[in-house]
Amino acid sequence: MEMLWRVSFLLFIILLSGLVIMMTLRSILPVQAIEFVRNFPDRWRKIHGHKLGSPIKAVAATLVLMALLRFTTGLLPSGFISSLSLSLKILLVGTIAWLIIGISDLLETLILERFDLSSQDNLRARKVQTQIIIFRKVSLIAIGILAFSFILMSFEEFRQVGAGLLASMGVAGIIVGLAAQKTVGALLAGIQLAITQPVRIDDVLVVEGEWGRVEEINFTYVVVRIWDSRRLVLPTTYFLEKPFQNWTRISSDLLGTVFLYVDYNAPIEAIRAHLKELLETSSNWDRRVWALQVTNCSERTMELRALMSAADSSKAWELRCEIREKMLEFLLLTYPGSLPKVRLEQEPPQSR
Repeated sequence: MEMLWRVSFLLFIILLSGLVIMMTLRSILPVQAIEFVRNFPDRWRKIHGHKLGSPIKAVAATLVLMALLRFTTGLLPSGFISSLSLSLKILLVGTIAWLIIGISDLLETLILERFDLSSQDNLRARKVQTQIIIFRKVSLIAIGILAFSFILMSFEEFRQVGAGLLASMGVAGIIVGLAAQKTVGALLAGIQLAITQPVRIDDVLVVEGEWGRVEEINFTYVVVRIWDSRRLVLPTTYFLEKPFQNWTRISSDLLGTVFLYVDYNAPIEAIRAHLKELLETSSNWDRRVWALQVTNCSERTMELRALMSAADSSKAWELRCEIREKMLEFLLLTYPGSLPKVRLEQEPPQSR
């Protein structure tokens, strides 16, 4: 009876403290924070409730069973009680690990919802998503190892041979490490990839002569979605040991070029003016950079380079194709004589 009174008094203190804290926060927090807290239960139940509901119920049920088991002392055989107590301890460790995994899954979802990859300036979103995905996988492995260790340590036999087991595991770890150097190196490379971030989720790369976007980053490999929907799978060590192009390392905006080869009688100023008109009417140009320059001359033609900027690689590609087509059409219709031609000069016959 005294135990029950103590528990009831403790619950009363907890509820009273919670009420005081809620009243204090209500007077301090801004209106937006209060609205978020007020609407959070509905949002939780609608989107994320299923991820934590089951493990919370499992942990609570296990704790209740462990509490009830204490009241059965003397009513049941001691051997049965000790076996049941050990089973409940193992179950508690498993359910707590399940709950922690659910919490990590929930935190990952909440964080990733705040960083949208579809936005125009998604550099920070790509950084955060890359780190979250890798570190969550690391946390899952760590939770599994810790849970398994606690379960083993619940058995008295494992506690007694713990020192010898740890020593043998150390020797076995060295042997396994030597036998699987590439695998261990790939795992460490995955962690290093998440920290240093030479590539991130949704980065635009040119790798192995292919243009594509980073679709997936794992511990041991990276998946690049190529422009024609093929997938290029590369080991994580590739991005730490070999050179590659990252078009979105700092920002997504790019400069695109279009090369035109024209005859020496081509009107450069007229072509430059028409390029400016085309860019002004194009939705793919971001209004930052444009230029038309003669970059080379050969014995037959002049090389014109049209320079233009775009917000991302997709728009840069569309803009280059658009300008190339319309400039060729302009030259064909307006200055057909400016297209490359081969000149032949015939000397008059010599009189005898």
